[in-house]
Amino acid sequence: MRVINTGEIVSNIKEMCIEANYKLASDVSTRIMDAYKNETSDLGKLILGQLCENMNIAENEQIPICQDTGMTIVFVKIGQDVHIEGGSLEEAINEGIRQGYKEGFLRKSVVSDPIIRKNTMDNTPGVIHYEIVAGDFIEITVVPKGFGSENMSRIYMLKPSDGVEGIKEAVLKTVKLAGPNACPPIVVGVGIGGSFEKCALLAKKALTRNLDEPSNFPHIRKLEEELLEEINKLGIGPGGFGGKITALGVKIETYPTHIAGLPVAVNICCHVNRHITRIL
Repeated sequence: MRVINTGEIVSNIKEMCIEANYKLASDVSTRIMDAYKNETSDLGKLILGQLCENMNIAENEQIPICQDTGMTIVFVKIGQDVHIEGGSLEEAINEGIRQGYKEGFLRKSVVSDPIIRKNTMDNTPGVIHYEIVAGDFIEITVVPKGFGSENMSRIYMLKPSDGVEGIKEAVLKTVKLAGPNACPPIVVGVGIGGSFEKCALLAKKALTRNLDEPSNFPHIRKLEEELLEEINKLGIGPGGFGGKITALGVKIETYPTHIAGLPVAVNICCHVNRHITRIL
């Protein structure tokens, strides 16, 4: 039985919140730079050039890459051979968020009640998803998610007979409705299967996948490629000003589902697709 102290969790979460908001993962930054090279629209190319400049300034000067530093989503895989000591795991995660957003001078965007809407002033609580796995480690993924793009996300409870074409229609409809509001070029996470809430979680997790990592399933890989191509034919373009680069990538996660259902969730992220993973 391996022992991990909550102090280690606090310090890592703090650092991850700051790093994720200052520096994009290499797969995302590379896609943005490639988009700049490949965009044919003059205005679209100008926008992408500004995004590249902004990205470099944020990393070099250690400041947030976007003013919306997000609501902190945390995925935690806990090995069943791990014992956590030193207090509550959930309190440790939120303390790490609290310290990270304070020390990193990150905008606090969380309200304590969705109706009364009083700011908690420290960006807590985070939205935390736990998974018990084999092993003696803890894997933590921190996802600061801005709500300009989050608000453009959708869930569709399709019929099995809607099939692949129904899935495509749902994704394309969501991207069209989002238009410039999701700050394109976007990354599109899609969850297919499970239940109402499971497909939404799958879509969120899909956004954390490396953009250079295709699905292990050939039919899903094909669907990812087809959707990316069709989204980029919409002409929304960088910043919504037109162009051929509307999306940097499409990632799909699936799960078994009921014989009578085909749940589909589409979680859109702006070009600042922030995520960072550490293993303790």
